[in-house]
Amino acid sequence: GIDAAEDLVGSLANSCLSSSSLQSFRRFGNTLTEHFHQLQPWHKTLKIIGAEFGTSVLSYFIFLKWLLNFNIFSFLINFGFITIPQFLAAEPNNLSFTGLELLTGAGYFQQTVLYYGSYTNATISKVENSASYNMQLAYIFTVGTYFVICFLILLFSMARLFSRNFVNPQARSVNASKLLCTWDFNITNEKAVKLQQKNLLTQIKRQSAMLVLPVIVSLLNTLIPFFFSWLGHLENFQTPGQHIYVTIIRNIILKISIVGILCYYWLNIVATSESQCWETLVGQDIYRLVLVDFIFCLLGSFFGEFLRRIIGTTVCVSLGLPEFDIGRNVLDLIYAQTLTWIGILFSPLLPGIQMIAFLIVFFVKKVSLMRNCQPPCKVWRTAQMMTSFIFLLFCPSFLGVLSVIGVTVWRLKPSEECGPFRGLPSMYAAVAEWIQMLESYTAWKWVVWIYHNLISSELFFFIISTFVLVVTYLYWQIIQARRTMTKLLHNQIINAGKDKKFLLQKLQKVQRSKRSSSALGGRGQQVSLTAQLLLFNCLVQVHGVLQLCKQPAGLGKGCASNFI
Repeated sequence: GIDAAEDLVGSLANSCLSSSSLQSFRRFGNTLTEHFHQLQPWHKTLKIIGAEFGTSVLSYFIFLKWLLNFNIFSFLINFGFITIPQFLAAEPNNLSFTGLELLTGAGYFQQTVLYYGSYTNATISKVENSASYNMQLAYIFTVGTYFVICFLILLFSMARLFSRNFVNPQARSVNASKLLCTWDFNITNEKAVKLQQKNLLTQIKRQSAMLVLPVIVSLLNTLIPFFFSWLGHLENFQTPGQHIYVTIIRNIILKISIVGILCYYWLNIVATSESQCWETLVGQDIYRLVLVDFIFCLLGSFFGEFLRRIIGTTVCVSLGLPEFDIGRNVLDLIYAQTLTWIGILFSPLLPGIQMIAFLIVFFVKKVSLMRNCQPPCKVWRTAQMMTSFIFLLFCPSFLGVLSVIGVTVWRLKPSEECGPFRGLPSMYAAVAEWIQMLESYTAWKWVVWIYHNLISSELFFFIISTFVLVVTYLYWQIIQARRTMTKLLHNQIINAGKDKKFLLQKLQKVQRSKRSSSALGGRGQQVSLTAQLLLFNCLVQVHGVLQLCKQPAGLGKGCASNFI
């Protein structure tokens, strides 16, 4: 009757009001989120890149910004908990700065806080009988805590995005000074001239030998990916996504091979050599690799994009403007971040250097993109690209770095004459000695219990691993169920549209018949058109719920009760 219709109208009106308030709250939250994003660095720049070149190119710059945050965080905690305390116990540097150290990382820098070897193994105390600072524990716990935080950030970010998208120095100056300013013009004898030439050549070779390894590695990392990109264009993939992912896989194999060979060289040859401080030597190698890789990245933007634009617009017009190579540039970022993670243990301030490098790369790539490149010719889905980038950063990059750090901390013997762990059988032995010291203090018994029963227990890690695997499996099943539910709801929307069309036709037919009727009496026949439309929407919702309840068991369970 009319009372039931009015009750239905009232309930639906209240539902509309609650829905309207919920939508207003969501709009308010979206507005706050938008204002927060506008306060972030480079928001306008990223917006311009996304508008002109699409989200696929934008994902590279977002990933670069993401890695920059990693290095800023690492630099801050290393500088705060390792470097600043070392300044209190630092000894004066007897070496002179010539400028060449900026390129080689050796010489004057060898006795600075840039490298592992300059850090003390003593307990730092500025005032007698005051609180002391254990540099050994600070070093290993700071680095360890950073890697744990990185692990959690990578894991949760990958899961969130996956669920969203898939459900000693020389006395001379630099080599240019040797060539232009060190010649002795008093030499007139021909033999003496040749001898002086050989002497200068020997000095230059000695300096250049430090850069042979990083230059060769950077050449391989620069030239071979160009070959992979050219090869991908010849293979005629069906979609641009296939081209990018195949190119990324090829580049991953290349970079894993290079980093694997370097790690084997550092951990099995350099670490077992008779060097006074092998950790500093490894840190210098990584410093040079990071620096030369940065230089080659800038050169790649010049030769790979600027000259390519000149050729495509003047010499061979049919080539046109180049497109931004997302796969190669992303793999370059992952390779640079991998070197930084490996080098943190041997050069605590290396993230600060990489942070500056990433800042320069961001603006250089942005200018090169705007001036030299064209938007992608084909439009394709890019929602999963950040998920793929973070997955590649997590595995094999981060997990491989954890393996290298684990071998270094647990198995390799530190140098006898340098570093905070000198004289210990391994770096991890500092933690074991600290635990033995805590056993004599009753208030710290709980720390000793956690160490013996959890941290050093194989059974505990086995249980944790099993739990993680079970949670991962359950999470995967939930994603699959949500995908199935999404398909069912999509079909339900289609069917509801058809039902609305059918019922609307019936309602219009009834209205026409009522207009043609000459006698309409009774209060029950005076229901307004608004009430009829609301009743019609209610019927459609009931019909949709009933259709959902007819789905397989488990997916539609409880739908009727939820609707009521």
